Amino acid sequence: MTKSRLQTMREERLAKLRQLYELGINSYPSHSRRDHNNLYAVDNSDQLQGKTISLVGRIVSLRHHGKLAFIDIEDSTRKVQLYIKSDVLKPLNIKAQTLGFDEVKLLDLGDFVEARGEMTTTNSGQVSLMPSKIRLLTKTLRPLPTPRDLANDPDFIFRRRYADLATNLSQRELFIRKAAFWQANREFLQTKGFIEVEVPVLEQVTGGADARPFTTHMNALDQNFFLRISTELYQKRLIGGGFEKIYTFGPNFRNEGISDEHLPEYYQVEWYWAYADYNDNMALVEEMFKYIAQKVYGKYTFTTRDHTFNLDQNWERISYPDIIKERFGVDIFKTSNEEMMKIIKQAGTKLEGAINRNRLIDNLWKLIRKDISGPAFLINEPAFMSPLSKSRPDRPELTERFHVIIAGSELGNGYSELNNPIEQLDRFRDQQSQRDNGDDEAQMMDIDYVEMLEYGMPPTSGYGHSERIFWFLEDITSRQGTLFPALKYKISPITRTIYGLSSKKIVE
Repeated sequence: MTKSRLQTMREERLAKLRQLYELGINSYPSHSRRDHNNLYAVDNSDQLQGKTISLVGRIVSLRHHGKLAFIDIEDSTRKVQLYIKSDVLKPLNIKAQTLGFDEVKLLDLGDFVEARGEMTTTNSGQVSLMPSKIRLLTKTLRPLPTPRDLANDPDFIFRRRYADLATNLSQRELFIRKAAFWQANREFLQTKGFIEVEVPVLEQVTGGADARPFTTHMNALDQNFFLRISTELYQKRLIGGGFEKIYTFGPNFRNEGISDEHLPEYYQVEWYWAYADYNDNMALVEEMFKYIAQKVYGKYTFTTRDHTFNLDQNWERISYPDIIKERFGVDIFKTSNEEMMKIIKQAGTKLEGAINRNRLIDNLWKLIRKDISGPAFLINEPAFMSPLSKSRPDRPELTERFHVIIAGSELGNGYSELNNPIEQLDRFRDQQSQRDNGDDEAQMMDIDYVEMLEYGMPPTSGYGHSERIFWFLEDITSRQGTLFPALKYKISPITRTIYGLSSKKIVE
């Protein structure tokens, strides 16, 4: 059987690893020394000129020219050139575990090294480190991916994100911005007096959203649990317990489809604010979006999904029943299911699974929503579609609920929380009836939560948004914006051959 390029290169590197071992070199030492990161060394090369320092990094370029060698090493900050001269680099020293000039040829692209020497500038003006000592920190056995590798396997970067990050600085910068995005979320809430709390990931009854949960089993209690679909109901228990401004960060899990805008596992921030209503929260959300835009990007205007929007403009308020009536002539309280289904079919939308009135109305709204650039707030969602939201006192058929609408999508959800235990129980019963009739996204009956409300929860408003906000601000897909997105488990034939694995599944 003809060996693949990967197999051939791996065998060549294994041979070099054996040579190093025979020389007495540990290719995987635990200790390394670095005096400065590479960015600092280059930016301060004038002050460091002629001084002896240690730098570290991964080899990203390697060139030999007789008694000279040029190696570019890269740490998390930038690249720096090693200007290696055979008469400057000291000979192999087993005790010090340093390589001589001849042993430099045993290094490969991707290896991690430590170099100690003087900062200098080459005749061509290149700021460089001229090492007198080089230590191998990690010997790599596989080459980093080439553009051809990525073209042949579009999922390569998602299955081996580490290799993508190692070769693509722009990808690392993307996730540095993602960290800054979450940090800005935290900073904003903390400046407003909110404190971070933790709530369970495993729940005996899950709720807070219309979604299908993942189920698991806890052996210690011999009982099935659900991975949370929202942090809402536990956070509101804390409001009932006396907290007034709280938020959570962490993953939620919804056992649903994968698309450019949705993943079954995603990160979200969610907060609850006692003695506030949905109008207070809308003002806070608008302020927060502007804060994040300036803090992370230094701008307010973005283009994504063929939409352009300015977060600093006036945020329009769109009434849910009114806009559906204007666009389709549908009264969401009176029009029959058959009439709504006819409109949806005419628009080319195909509905699968359990179809009820809520889904029909929601799909009418989605036909409208896709053309709204925003920023805007969707308000006046009907009570029968909002089981945890407080009704408007002047129009009890509508709720004090809002969604953030940007670039044709709903990117955040908040409302004045329902704190009437009797009404909440009735709405849970209605949701449970929908579940019993086949809608596995309807919310579960949570009696413990109803009991909490009977002890009393003050007027409260809650809101949550996920990392979809970041994906939209960056104009990337969900998988592009997630370090390790869920993929179907797969082991390539080459990998099976390299490691001598059988054809049977490793993971069932």
